[in-house]
Amino acid sequence: MNKKKPLILVTNDDGITAPGIRTLVEVMKELGDVIVVAPDSPQSGMGHAITISDTLFCEQVTIKESYKHKEYSCSGTPADCVKIATQEILHRKPDLCVSGINHGSNSSINVIYSGTMSAAVEAGIEGIPAIGFSLLDYSLNADFEPTRKFVKAITRNVLKNGLPKGVVLNVNFPKLKEKDIKGIKICRQANAHWEEEFDKRTNPQGREYYWLTGTFVNKDEGEDTDERALEEGYVSVVPVQFDLTAHHFIKDLSSWPLND
Repeated sequence: MNKKKPLILVTNDDGITAPGIRTLVEVMKELGDVIVVAPDSPQSGMGHAITISDTLFCEQVTIKESYKHKEYSCSGTPADCVKIATQEILHRKPDLCVSGINHGSNSSINVIYSGTMSAAVEAGIEGIPAIGFSLLDYSLNADFEPTRKFVKAITRNVLKNGLPKGVVLNVNFPKLKEKDIKGIKICRQANAHWEEEFDKRTNPQGREYYWLTGTFVNKDEGEDTDERALEEGYVSVVPVQFDLTAHHFIKDLSSWPLND
């Protein structure tokens, strides 16, 4: 008897018609049974937001007539997509959730703001092995083809080996042709941040408004970071945990006279 194909939930934050998710769908179809639940519009920078004060719509759509799998367009956030997929659409827990492929890097501190990674984290919270994929190219014409081989290899390994409870993978690709990508590196998240500013303007009606701008600053000189791997032409893979407890500080904090 043939082994049952794994059920793979595909989502993203760039919207259900974005080219990145189309590439991801095509690769996942080679590995298992696919179902897509993704936002009906771009949701970049939404982080782990969920819809609690508005109605949520989710309807089946046809992206390509040739597709045999089902796809659903959701009015909510990436985290909403995972929630509604697991609670309302799927009849069993998926074997894997993949999110992306995102337009733009989600390395270093960007993981905090990322809708792509928050979808993966939401799946992880629900006990589903999950991977977020991102390409360091913000162009609408970004070429996702060079990522296919690596997406397939990483996904196959997760399906085979699983992931520890509470851990999801954050995968970032350099903007290179496949032949120029040197390989895959397991990394830690670089200690970097955004130095942000607000560009203050005035509209024709005299009302002030702002555009958020900023410069990404990486002062982490470690050779084992995701930023270093990407700079050197490698695919970076960072195991991410969503337990935000600073375990190393519990002992010191417990010594404070907080009850005095």
